[in-house]
Amino acid sequence: MINLQKWAEQYLVACKYQKGLDPKTIKAYQIDLSQFILFTAPLGNELTRTSMMEYISDLHQKYKPRTIRRKIASVKAFCGYLEYEELISENPFTKLQLKLNAPLILPKTIPFSVIEAILSAAYHQGQKPELSEKQQKASLRDIAVLELLFATGMRVSELCSLKCSDVNLTEGEVKIYGKGAKERLVQIGNSAVLAALQTYYVLNHPTIEHTGTFFVNRLGNPLSDQSVRNIVVKYTRLAGEELHITPHMFRHSFATLLLEEDVDIRYIQRLLGHSSIVTTQIYTYVSGRKQRDILSTKHPRNKVHI
Repeated sequence: MINLQKWAEQYLVACKYQKGLDPKTIKAYQIDLSQFILFTAPLGNELTRTSMMEYISDLHQKYKPRTIRRKIASVKAFCGYLEYEELISENPFTKLQLKLNAPLILPKTIPFSVIEAILSAAYHQGQKPELSEKQQKASLRDIAVLELLFATGMRVSELCSLKCSDVNLTEGEVKIYGKGAKERLVQIGNSAVLAALQTYYVLNHPTIEHTGTFFVNRLGNPLSDQSVRNIVVKYTRLAGEELHITPHMFRHSFATLLLEEDVDIRYIQRLLGHSSIVTTQIYTYVSGRKQRDILSTKHPRNKVHI
């Protein structure tokens, strides 16, 4: 009998060091595999098509299609690893016919006017004369964070993991390490954004150089994902907006607004760090304003004169 727990641990190590997967992805795999092993324990941890179907049936009673698809993908990949290691003769998922039609969930974007209001609120806050030195440093950092989120479309985890050496203020470019440790280089094309980053760096460079991390908190530690979320919430409220806005929505807005400006989707794919253009194509469903513009100016009905 295979010790699934032991091999699951070895598989996760391989995912980390051989595949270079993101820690959050590995954590999700760990949760999915632990649940799977717990389910199959009463069945003697048998990896047969029958036990897989029972497992999938159990998932259908507990989760939505999107979650089911992820959990099945995790277990299927693990079984593929076991097959490769010759611990099982065949991946039990090989001949299973699965149809899980998850509903299309469109990315939530921020109206451009709201982005403008949030940035304005941040700059206004940073210019208040009554701010202490620590408060001013924090405000200028917040401005740099918001500007960089919108300027590059990077994920919040990518922003928080930026090293000092990843940000080239002389050339105006940022090296981003995405999922699977994939590297991409994004240019800072706006002088105001670059100025915000330079101002933040000048005031904080001793701490930045000491920690090696570009964005730091008031204690001199690397900025956390939650801190960035708090920054977004803070300036959304200061802007007088009641919308629930998250850092990731800046990424969605970055892509959608570029698409509306006729930027080639393949270029947007590279900027976002997507492995497949299929992932990027979700933004083509979002741009309602662009659709209206196209139909109002390009539709052949405009040439019909009655």
